[in-house]
Amino acid sequence: MSNTQVFEEQLQSFLATQQLEKGLADYTLEGYEGDLRQFIAFLTARKVPDWCAVQGDHLAEWIGSLSDEDYAVSSLSRKLTAVRGLAKHLVAERWREDVFSELVRGPRISRKLPGALSPEEVDKLLTAPDETTPQGLRDRAMLEMMYSSGLRVSELCGLTLQAVDLESGLLRVYGKGSKERVVPLGSQAVAALERYLDVGRPKLVKPRTGSELFLSQWGRALSRKTFWVMIKKTAKLAGIDAPVKPHLLRHSFATHLLEGGADLRAIQEMLGHSDIATTQIYTFVKGSSLAAAHDKHHPRNQL
Repeated sequence: MSNTQVFEEQLQSFLATQQLEKGLADYTLEGYEGDLRQFIAFLTARKVPDWCAVQGDHLAEWIGSLSDEDYAVSSLSRKLTAVRGLAKHLVAERWREDVFSELVRGPRISRKLPGALSPEEVDKLLTAPDETTPQGLRDRAMLEMMYSSGLRVSELCGLTLQAVDLESGLLRVYGKGSKERVVPLGSQAVAALERYLDVGRPKLVKPRTGSELFLSQWGRALSRKTFWVMIKKTAKLAGIDAPVKPHLLRHSFATHLLEGGADLRAIQEMLGHSDIATTQIYTFVKGSSLAAAHDKHHPRNQL
């Protein structure tokens, strides 16, 4: 058996475990696989025979070489996460007795505060699609739902007809790790979705269309990439100068709820955060805006 086959066997075992036991999304698994294959190529070039011979120094050298190639810190951190997961898997499967990645420290990531659109900018963005077309009705409904419920783009594009209860204004979402949560839909989102379902979606349906909620021109589920392109074009049409990415609407949803007095725990549940600490970053956004207002308006700051 060649070196490549030895590495491949445990790689496939690890990926299968991540999918079956942890329910990771396909795109997450694809990312892990790409990162691990890159590490395997590095090991093979250095004539490391198998996973049992891999040492922490190999991993540290690989991460260091990638740093020299100007990889982003976030990319390096993701690659290290993939290798650490595999290292633990090797121990669990009794291929090794030690976790070779244990002593390798990752790059320090500075946590950036999430940006947010103003309510006025959100209104411009949401009303920009041309609702005289099926695609425009679809785009308006998608934007309204993302801002109304704080959805991730993968959650939005993965919705089915069965996930929506327009009468009660609720939406069943499957987030990271296939975790299910129920989130409310605002009245504007419900109205936009009703228009799309009544007029827009029937014109996008093709013979092989399934229960996907948001359809492309080919009658299939709209992809994340297509939605990404759409939101950029719509932002330009709305005259918004700031770079608008899908996640910005999710950040805006959380920030505006918090500024309106919503409970942090409720926001955590709607966003699908497993850890309240992830949600708490929005309190810093609110705090920074308060500080800016204080600097601008407090009389002692004018002296």
